[in-house]
Amino acid sequence: MSEIVDGVVPLRGGRIARGVVRIGDTVRRPASGASPFVASLLDLLESRGFTGAPRYLGRDQAGRDIFSYVPGWVPAKFQPWTDAQVAAAGALARAMHDATRGSDLAGRHQVVCHHDLGPNNAVFQDERPVAFIDFDMAAPGSPLEDVGYMSWLWCVSWKAGAPSADVQATQVRVLADAYGLAGPERAVLVDAMLERQVRNARFWAEVQAGFPVVEVTDEQISDRITWSRREHGHVAEHRKVFEDALK
Repeated sequence: MSEIVDGVVPLRGGRIARGVVRIGDTVRRPASGASPFVASLLDLLESRGFTGAPRYLGRDQAGRDIFSYVPGWVPAKFQPWTDAQVAAAGALARAMHDATRGSDLAGRHQVVCHHDLGPNNAVFQDERPVAFIDFDMAAPGSPLEDVGYMSWLWCVSWKAGAPSADVQATQVRVLADAYGLAGPERAVLVDAMLERQVRNARFWAEVQAGFPVVEVTDEQISDRITWSRREHGHVAEHRKVFEDALK
């Protein structure tokens, strides 16, 4: 459990953010270069009726960004999820994307992507994801950037004891169906998964080289690179299984 000091509860979630705390019904986190965009994005989502994200509430006297606290629980680790949970995550992502279409923030792109829509950035209530948090990596992009990443982190695992590739492929289809992915984008969803796995390995290799600066140990970086490569190998090996499930 997190230690409470003078009403301040450290929140130990995610893999990158540090110094995040809960005070009452608010969450405070150190400001960053992403803060202005995140503030504008959360304001946009609120104005367009999307309720699956925190509200931006300004800055406190310490210069930290203030967000509304979304009650619920955030998974501490990746694990198998039910079809209903996967479908809820896909529908939530679609609603979030739709709320950004045609906006100034999306610009010439289709939507604004979260870029880290793993279960570790989802708030669960009654065993289902109801909100996404930690929008620091958000930027304009293609829906496939998020849906490909979600397909990987919500449905796929190379580890022993994980569901079979057939079961994993079925869940990828559940996610794609719940999101409403169709046509040419659906046909390249497996490519989007593979691309995100390669990008993840590259991201942590860049951290290992000193850019960007992230508070993480060398062992954790090495583990994440190895994990990303193994996950990529798993999807590549069973590519036809995943592609057939999406037809």
